[in-house]
Amino acid sequence: MKLEDLLYKKSEWLRGTGPKSNIVISARIRLARNLNGFSFFNWAKPKEKEGILNTAKGAIDKSKFMKKSLFLSMKDLTEIDRQFLVERHLMSPEHVIDPEYKGLVIDDKEIVSIMVNEEDHLRIQVLQSGFNIIEAWHMCDEIDTDISNRVTYAFSSKWGYLTACPTNTGTGLRASVMLHLPALVMTNQIGKVFQAISKLGLTMRGFYGEGTEAIGNFFQVSNQLALGHSENDLIDKIGGIVDKLVKREESTRSILMAKNKEEMVDKIWRAYGTLKSARIITSAETIKLLSTIRLGVDLDIVGNVDKIQINELFILTQPAHLQKMEGKLLTPNQRDYKRADLIRERLKGEK
Repeated sequence: MKLEDLLYKKSEWLRGTGPKSNIVISARIRLARNLNGFSFFNWAKPKEKEGILNTAKGAIDKSKFMKKSLFLSMKDLTEIDRQFLVERHLMSPEHVIDPEYKGLVIDDKEIVSIMVNEEDHLRIQVLQSGFNIIEAWHMCDEIDTDISNRVTYAFSSKWGYLTACPTNTGTGLRASVMLHLPALVMTNQIGKVFQAISKLGLTMRGFYGEGTEAIGNFFQVSNQLALGHSENDLIDKIGGIVDKLVKREESTRSILMAKNKEEMVDKIWRAYGTLKSARIITSAETIKLLSTIRLGVDLDIVGNVDKIQINELFILTQPAHLQKMEGKLLTPNQRDYKRADLIRERLKGEK
């Protein structure tokens, strides 16, 4: 497998399947781990950073779960390639910064990715379509156990797994669920949802996680702290909150359709018409309109449109993907032209 092969593959988390997939886009489990005997990455000297990278790579290469995987050295990738990987949710935006001594391992199905030397020595991530958070946890736990048989983690009997950021200390687990909540945004309820979730010790982040904005009515719900809670407790808590959010979004959609059906239908078809006819379109406008069309598909207003295709367009229309497909650097204006061409081509023949 090569990096370029990913461009023509359908990401596992965009399949549009799994529990509650009409609202839950994906579920992710991420474990933060550090190697015993080494400084945390941000405090390590260059030689030590290189040692961490080589030791981690060696352990991952021997894992039975990562036999069909691709290792990428961040320093050897172009800026577009790095952003391409962020857009596919295979690594964090922070992993792009200062790429020296950093690596990324991806399995052949794009379900598992392991960042080496991000904030922690290892960030093991499993990403599943729909609300498959328990399945994602079991898979991530198995991979973590397998790797731990080959290296020794930094661990305290009092504090648990030791991490660069105190909020991850303990289990080192971050569970995240990405939801599509257009009805709650349309009815101005999303602010109250943010406040309620914050009081419960959870947080809502943007499309690419921590430090990013919510775009296209997509939000990531995740735990804030890992210390003092077991993995199962954290996952159960996330699951309970997500279940309530799904029900609230569904009931709000039903109310909107009952009270404002004509306005909803008009809004959705206007979005569809704009995307199918636009010659120039920005990334921000594209995601907003695709979000509206996805709602129309879920509500059976827009027929004969493949939801998977809509999901893929969220990623394919991002800047790095457009430039990878074109095989060259594009100015923002050129990307806006290319994006519009791609959308029209993908929506051709849909009714």
